[in-house]
Amino acid sequence: MNPITRRRFLKGTLAAGAATALSAGRVLGANDAINMAFIGLGGRGSGSAKWFSKVKGVRVAGLADPDESRLGSNKKRWADAKAVKDMRQLLDDKAINAVCISNCNHWHALSAVWAAQAGKDVYVEKPVCWSIWEGRQMVKAARKHSRIMQAGTQQRSDPMQEQLKAWLDEGHLGKMKYVRLNRYGRRDSIGKRSSPLEIPDSVDYNLWLGPAKDQPIYRNKLQYDWHWDFNTGSGELGNWGPHLTDDCRNVVFRDKVGLPIRCVAGGGRLKWHDGGNTPNTHFIYFDTGVVPVIMDVHNLPRKAGENSSDVYEKRRSRGFLIIECENGYYAGGRGGGAAYDPSGKKIKSFSGDAGGKHAQNFIDAVRSRRVDDLKSDIEQGHYSTAWCHCGNVAWRLGTGYNKQEAMARVRGYKPWEEVIEEFHAHCDANKIDLKDEELKLGPVLEIDPKTETLKGACATPQAKAVWTGADRGWRGEFQIKV
Repeated sequence: MNPITRRRFLKGTLAAGAATALSAGRVLGANDAINMAFIGLGGRGSGSAKWFSKVKGVRVAGLADPDESRLGSNKKRWADAKAVKDMRQLLDDKAINAVCISNCNHWHALSAVWAAQAGKDVYVEKPVCWSIWEGRQMVKAARKHSRIMQAGTQQRSDPMQEQLKAWLDEGHLGKMKYVRLNRYGRRDSIGKRSSPLEIPDSVDYNLWLGPAKDQPIYRNKLQYDWHWDFNTGSGELGNWGPHLTDDCRNVVFRDKVGLPIRCVAGGGRLKWHDGGNTPNTHFIYFDTGVVPVIMDVHNLPRKAGENSSDVYEKRRSRGFLIIECENGYYAGGRGGGAAYDPSGKKIKSFSGDAGGKHAQNFIDAVRSRRVDDLKSDIEQGHYSTAWCHCGNVAWRLGTGYNKQEAMARVRGYKPWEEVIEEFHAHCDANKIDLKDEELKLGPVLEIDPKTETLKGACATPQAKAVWTGADRGWRGEFQIKV
């Protein structure tokens, strides 16, 4: 197979764009088939192919993954689909109408921009991008090329969220005081090799790596555990965080808050001492200018020797979204939640859908050509992902941790003091001696939400490079150009 050069790709996509110009603006009828290609065929990508195949009028027409083993197993299920290692062969195919992007985080933005430039509509998994700058380029590309681009925060299509918003608006819990976002999910070490990992023969490593740096890997596995390397992933905050921040932005702020105006974070990658470099214990404060938000991530167990995940002790909950109000609180996660009075008595239950309606919502918008029909347009996905990047940047810019200094970052604010005390209690429960760990406490990031840039004393050259992703760069042909 001849490699596809950037010049050849652009030539092909321009031709494809001209050929599909009429159909791009045409409202598709209910009987018009939509040919979808699925880029990235791990668990999420394979699952998405099954998910979308159940939507009326959708055909699994394309499969792309640089790993032949994943490509082959999916080809067996979708025998009629065009299967390729290089996604650009599918983007250059005029028969493909839309793509679902589920490859590694560091590929999401470039895949989406290339797809928009090729005249394809896009469904992109969370986190929608690897950096805040990338997310904004995705929004620009979607608007410039009049593409439907949906973020994979599927709870947006859950009717429960509208029911919860309406109930809160009726004043049952009174004024909101602050929001607590928790991701408590136990994970294991990814191992630490003494020599670099050998890449499997089944993987086209240049295509797998794409825009990321070509650097040695010291974890035990190539696939999935890329999440825990900032070169290719975004840690647990980027992995699960966008679901939490999206719930918060939708239910609490009704999408009227884009980026926070201030952010500070602390924590570390504790106990494992493995080949990862993203924190497994991470606490963040977001100043929105409206309602404060505290976020907490625990990947270690509830205590040493146990397999269970941690619990938010104050509310005896593993719920993602905790809304503290004057007259009670709400605690919920994917598919359901409940409201409680100040004594902890349940006063209202909410049950919802785990995400099956989101694929249908995307296809409906592809047919109508109306961005407003999307439950999770790319701009909202960008903002919800950007919150997580803010927390990661704040941590990455940190230095040595000190409890007193941590308390002083948001002086006198009780919910912040509580999360720091909980951090220390969590470490004690896991028998962690903090003197043996590399902890970080970040500076207070001052953010300009309009320009999506850092400002003030924190806007050092180093901070700006981490913020935009320029500290990593983009390799060779794998460049985002909108």
